[in-house]
Amino acid sequence: MPEKADAELMVSEHSETGRLLAQRGLFAGTSPIVNDRLYAVVKGGYEHTRFELHLDRDARAHTNTYFGRFAASYWQRWTTVKEVVVGARVTAQSKCKVRLVASDIAGHRRIVSSAVVRGSDTVALTAPLDKFVDGGALWLEFDAIGGTVDISDVEWTVEGPSTVRPVAIAICTFNRADDCANTVAALASDDRVLETLDGVYVVDQGTDLVESRDVYQEVAPRFGDKLHYVRQPNLGGAGGFTRGLYEVSSTSEHTDVILMDDDILCEPETVLRLSAFANVTVEPTLVGAQMMYLLNPDYLNVGAEEVHLDRLAHGQKVEKALSNTSMLKKNQERRVDAGYNAWWTCLIPAEVVKEIGLPIPIFFQWDDVEYGVRARNAGFVTVTLPNAAVWHADFYWKDFDDWARYFSTRNSLIVGALHGDVTTKSIRRQFLRQISEYLVAMQYGLAATTLRGIEDFLSGPDVLRDGGIEAMAAIRRERGEYPETVAHPAATAPVRDADVTPRRATGGEPSRPLLVLFKRAVNQWFGRIQGGPVAVPREDAHWWHVSLFDHVVVTDASQSGVRIRRRDKKTAEKLLRRTFELLKRLEEEGDSVQQRYRDAVPELTSRANWERLYSK
Repeated sequence: MPEKADAELMVSEHSETGRLLAQRGLFAGTSPIVNDRLYAVVKGGYEHTRFELHLDRDARAHTNTYFGRFAASYWQRWTTVKEVVVGARVTAQSKCKVRLVASDIAGHRRIVSSAVVRGSDTVALTAPLDKFVDGGALWLEFDAIGGTVDISDVEWTVEGPSTVRPVAIAICTFNRADDCANTVAALASDDRVLETLDGVYVVDQGTDLVESRDVYQEVAPRFGDKLHYVRQPNLGGAGGFTRGLYEVSSTSEHTDVILMDDDILCEPETVLRLSAFANVTVEPTLVGAQMMYLLNPDYLNVGAEEVHLDRLAHGQKVEKALSNTSMLKKNQERRVDAGYNAWWTCLIPAEVVKEIGLPIPIFFQWDDVEYGVRARNAGFVTVTLPNAAVWHADFYWKDFDDWARYFSTRNSLIVGALHGDVTTKSIRRQFLRQISEYLVAMQYGLAATTLRGIEDFLSGPDVLRDGGIEAMAAIRRERGEYPETVAHPAATAPVRDADVTPRRATGGEPSRPLLVLFKRAVNQWFGRIQGGPVAVPREDAHWWHVSLFDHVVVTDASQSGVRIRRRDKKTAEKLLRRTFELLKRLEEEGDSVQQRYRDAVPELTSRANWERLYSK
């Protein structure tokens, strides 16, 4: 049996006699890198803390902001709630006008309710949730007239259920001790969130331990017996998050679990909002937080995502969803419904775990996609809740050419086999085109990594027996055979600076990319290309440009160094031959392999299988 957590989870449901707190009104974030205008916007003089706002005479404030809005459309569509009440403590030196304002799918503004405060009073404004099915939100506006105004204790409440569902958090980490300790500290910083939580599980799979950090030791007592520190072998994100689900479900059949990345910048309020929403959905619902960019903190990654299994493409923007957008400039008015939610922060209801079992041990990449699709197939939808978010490292700073591409390829095929069809001609053509582009761009290691993913998929479910530990080590060793996979410091890269010619792309994507790909491949084969070395910045390192040369110094996406690509005809020929052989195998063996994965799901997702992996 695996090592058990160090304390029992509190299993009793919380009785709820009053209203349910859906969200609080905040006026500032918890980090200096976050723009406070994501919480409230003020015209005129003011001072503020996280929960209090002071307006100078004639100043105006509104919460028509990312964290200030109440996502009325989502609450009307997915929950039992019929109306929301927003309350605030207002102290006016002279007079304060308070308005509860709504938008619709087109962003048109309408006043729902209003009040005038003279002196000190608690305001309560009510909005029926009856005109928001396709879109729209609610927010507050304050006008300080003739004197100063102080605002505090802003709370949005709804009619609560007879009992409030317990909720725990599971944080998976591997050698990101500082990041993880800071995430735990963020949770500990908010008393209301601590009261909401029944447990926090830190699943440490690394060698640089979170419990060794001073900040973790300092905040741990604040959790009392709610904090559980679990050590286990490195089984990737899938294994770490599953351990949280495993531990909680072994103790309680009624506790929801919020899965949370270790390296996020945590907004504690998001925990409260996800849990509140999940408590009043019509049916048990996976409730996900949105992702804001950590390096560009006012930018939203995407409003909601879906997966296109026919193309093995995850992370696809739902139609009409905002994407890569500054939330200081725009709001998501239209309701957009997710296919799944990534596990940077996502609530999994207890009923889902009971009904469909635990995740599949695919180490990482596509584990959240597979679980979301499996849940939907069993009747459990996912809602990505606006105005509830965490900050996560921007994806475009990560280079596509790394060892994780193995898991992305292999696991996309596994998920496609379980819930779609990977035997189609279009998928084989897609792989052929991808690998051909890698080869003409002299990314031989990337091609080999992709091919290994296909090859290991064809090995069948036995490739998952160890949870991915050996696969990770093997692909890293294999990639080491390809020089262009190595990143070098730009100033000391093994190429003479005097020999490097700066080059830039001269245009966008070709209008006839397949024809251009064929021409580039022919010219590379016969050596009819320009000599190098040439330097190409990351933004211009497209295959159709890089393939014009035989020796290229390309900036890494992380901007920490460069990769050096050189034409190697023998390696390209070997990899192309391997590509045709594997795609032929995919055509011939795909049906049987697909069925083997489907047959293996009950065993792969069982508690017994995960107990075996945790005991290694």
